[in-house]
Amino acid sequence: MTVYAFDRVLTPDGWLAPGRVEVGGDGRIAGVEAGERGERIGGIALPGMPNLHSHAFQRAMAGLTERAGPGGDSFWTWREVMYGFVDRLGPDDAGAVAAQLYCEMLKAGYTAVAEFHYLHHAPDGSRYDDLAEMAERVTAAARRTGIALTLLPVLYDAGGFGGAPVGGAQRRFANDAERLLRIVETMRRRHGAEPGFRVGLAPHSLRAVRPGSLAEALAGLDSMDGDAPVHIHIAEQTGEVEDCIARSGRRPVEWLLDAHDVGPRWCLVHATHMTDGETRALAGTGAVAGLCPTTEANLGDGLFPLEAYLRAGGRLGIGSDSHVSVSPVEELRWLEYGQRLASRRRNVAAPPGGSTGARLHAAALDGGAWATAREAGAIEAGKTADIVTLDATHPLLVGKTGDAILDAWIFAGNANLVRHVMVGGRWVVRDGRHPEEEVIASEFVRTMERLAE
Repeated sequence: MTVYAFDRVLTPDGWLAPGRVEVGGDGRIAGVEAGERGERIGGIALPGMPNLHSHAFQRAMAGLTERAGPGGDSFWTWREVMYGFVDRLGPDDAGAVAAQLYCEMLKAGYTAVAEFHYLHHAPDGSRYDDLAEMAERVTAAARRTGIALTLLPVLYDAGGFGGAPVGGAQRRFANDAERLLRIVETMRRRHGAEPGFRVGLAPHSLRAVRPGSLAEALAGLDSMDGDAPVHIHIAEQTGEVEDCIARSGRRPVEWLLDAHDVGPRWCLVHATHMTDGETRALAGTGAVAGLCPTTEANLGDGLFPLEAYLRAGGRLGIGSDSHVSVSPVEELRWLEYGQRLASRRRNVAAPPGGSTGARLHAAALDGGAWATAREAGAIEAGKTADIVTLDATHPLLVGKTGDAILDAWIFAGNANLVRHVMVGGRWVVRDGRHPEEEVIASEFVRTMERLAE
């Protein structure tokens, strides 16, 4: 048992200044109280932020898709570029990119990641000797860096609505439900007892999964773990909504809520294009809306109906998705800024008289903990000790108290204020440095140089 002392601690009941956090050998928080006795860490202690949506390999693409083709550019043309890029990635490449990304996440204040993992096979679609080869590379990167991992092997068995066959680069993604469940079971058996590791399942989207396969996969997952998380891309693009209506007569969120028992174990990623009725219905399920504002902006997806969703009591979290940015600050900032631009009002997400930063921060912690299936998201007894400290001496934070700290962190600048990061009771970043960051970065550089040849 170790007691750590901080200048300030954010708890579910408010701020302690100073505060003490007692961490047990099991990696959980044993107690939190006011006071300054203990191993002095100083700074401002916040709960670590979960990142609920990641495609790790796409970090290597960041900045490479910002040129429009002769016919213009959209999500669908971006997807073709991604397909061309993914054809070049082998297992070693994927592992090096994931390790670099996860190191960056930790240094930015993310302490857990839900990896929406669909890169399963060799470039020609052939199976590796170990069906879980690519999943193992992601898992090894998480273990190496110390970030908590919720692995979500992705079911992908169609090239479009109506069960069109997969083709081209999609062959790397494709599994039927039985084979995908074998990957899930394999990773549960090999790593299920490891601290910080959870396994769930991710039907890629309604366009990429046949209805029968979706039902089969969910039944198989339930037979292994009825509480395991389920994530799905949905209603991200207007074209997807139109195709879903043409095929089924219903909108994507409407179809899913009618067809399946969607509840708190579910995370609906993006859910950008919903009617008012769908928005209220999703909020009522207790499922998490997985919002990725920097990626949604980069891809031109549109804006999530945040104000109506919050008014209906909806649960949300944030992810960095394609990793054009690896910063919880930027995700939270642009979640609010998008709403301001659309409504031409300020502090759209704030409760009356309250803090915008505090509300979004608290919502993302809660939803992220649900989506990653971790007993985390708060500094309180019984929770996993995922703790991030900010530099209280930084000019952006000097003179700030209470929730103004969160408002300043999120809205007042781009400096990385994260000093120390603890995951599951273990310090993985100290003084802004990860112990393996130089080695990991050198491996990433070699990988990128090879991919550029």
